[in-house]
Amino acid sequence: MVTIYERKPGLSRRELLKRGGASALLVISGSAVISPQHAWGLETSALKPETMVTLIQMARDIYPHDQVPDKYYAIAVKSHDEQAGKDPAHKDLIENGIADLDKKAGSGGYRGLGWEEQRVALLKDIEASPFFQAVRGGLVVSLYNQKEVWPIFGYEGESYSKGGYIARGFDDIEWL
Repeated sequence: MVTIYERKPGLSRRELLKRGGASALLVISGSAVISPQHAWGLETSALKPETMVTLIQMARDIYPHDQVPDKYYAIAVKSHDEQAGKDPAHKDLIENGIADLDKKAGSGGYRGLGWEEQRVALLKDIEASPFFQAVRGGLVVSLYNQKEVWPIFGYEGESYSKGGYIARGFDDIEWL
């Protein structure tokens, strides 16, 4: 006897997991953002956890690296939560910027947009804003200065303490 299964419209669980890639489901619990799949969490003190999750997605859209887990993007945007705790103006800038971004995205907000192209188009619309510049500017340093991500890109780190680049393949740019 042969059983024929009818395929239902939409994504199967398997297809959803295949498309998930490095970005996984982030769970908001109280004042924390948790990634149960990758076993890490981030506690917020000044910004709303929803804001932090949106900042993580925004960071991934600004500097997209599929091979870099969300954990490192979370570490990179954590400084906004720390600064918001010290500076009410920065807290307002970030919270209002995220609220405006969610409003422009429509129902479901920025994170609810299913396609990266849609999110990037929204970011291009606000790229001159102080909010976007604050997030982007902080990411340049806070994402790429994490020693844990260097091996992902094949970067060996500074060379001075190891005798410089001349003796260590200064013209080897495989990591670029």
